[in-house]
Amino acid sequence: MSDQTTSGRVLAADGTPLKTSLARALRRQKLRALALIAPLLLFVLITFIAPIADMLFRSVENQIVVETLPQTVSALADWDPESGDTPGEDVYRALAADLKIAAKAKTHTRLGTRLNYELTGASSLFRKSGRQVKKMDLEGDASIKDAFIKIDKDWGKPDIWRTIQTYSPRYTNGYFLNAVDMQKGPDGPEARPENQQIYLMLFGRTLFMSLMITGSCILLGYPVAWILANLPARSANMLMILVLLPFWTSLLVRTSAWKVMLQQQGVINDVLVWLGLVGDDARLVMINNQFGTIVAMTHILLPFMILPMYSVMQTIQPTYLRAAKSLGATNWTAFWRVYFPQSVPGIGAGSILVFILSIGYYITPEIVGGNTGTFISNRIAYHISSSLNWGLAAALGAILLAVVLLLYYAYDKIVGIDNVKLGG
Repeated sequence: MSDQTTSGRVLAADGTPLKTSLARALRRQKLRALALIAPLLLFVLITFIAPIADMLFRSVENQIVVETLPQTVSALADWDPESGDTPGEDVYRALAADLKIAAKAKTHTRLGTRLNYELTGASSLFRKSGRQVKKMDLEGDASIKDAFIKIDKDWGKPDIWRTIQTYSPRYTNGYFLNAVDMQKGPDGPEARPENQQIYLMLFGRTLFMSLMITGSCILLGYPVAWILANLPARSANMLMILVLLPFWTSLLVRTSAWKVMLQQQGVINDVLVWLGLVGDDARLVMINNQFGTIVAMTHILLPFMILPMYSVMQTIQPTYLRAAKSLGATNWTAFWRVYFPQSVPGIGAGSILVFILSIGYYITPEIVGGNTGTFISNRIAYHISSSLNWGLAAALGAILLAVVLLLYYAYDKIVGIDNVKLGG
């Protein structure tokens, strides 16, 4: 650097103002840092941000109706669904024209699948009509309406037309309404029939069981972490292998093992009968219910609770307890007033990890949960892989994501995320 000044300005060695030179150097440092983390940012964008954005878009996207039946949607604009009558002849002619084009492009089956999510039977109706509409003569046939009713009498009922009109906009809140046991009606959102309400119950069950699993992991994991943290290093390392051993075994194998152990003719029931604690004709039902799911998932997620607590407990100096006891504290008082508060950050870290993992689990509940022990994630997996209702699956996933973020925000306000740590 030069000590020269010009009009009170400090100059760098190359003659540029020092302030400009420092700003340029800072920009270069930021660009180098950005270049170093760019691959990671790109990876996160492709594998995390983009799928979430696509999920949110699928939960409201509904363009297939208007793109497949543009003339029909336009002709239906003036039809009153509350009249109880079917649309006029012009709407049926528009439908015939649209279906002829859709049948050639083979998009009418996709449209039927979409509307079948809202009205049972719509899929077969559109497949059947797509095959028959090719024979219709839009100029020669006197009544296209009668021709459609001849194909299937459902075309003479207002239900299918009401569904087409309701779901004709390019974007819809219908998936989100279905995800909270509601549906789109003529007068707006309305509750689904009671025998079709399932998702709110599944959300409640998922949150309840995730909290139970988290609590059981805390109760079982805390003593283990305390023992590991207070044993000599050699012994602690040997026991740590037992904690990590489940990671070396397939998740499917561990879950299947619990299914064998918990069934009525399984190991646990056999031992209880042998000890005389239960009768052979009164064996406990511990599988295909919530109990089986909680037990199996607690075993699977327990290491994720032990490791954060152990890493924090390792940093707690034993001299703190000795000092408390020297001042007259009992063993319990020293633990509760001195040791436990310092271990809370580890409990918080483990709780967040276990809760978030458990709320999205679906393999273990699917195997051991039965009808009463499955999670909302099992229903999401069903809609993605079996029913192919990706819009509803995306809406359920978006709601689950919002619930997790809300709980995370509440945890931050009550406990404080800054108080969570993994040791150090």
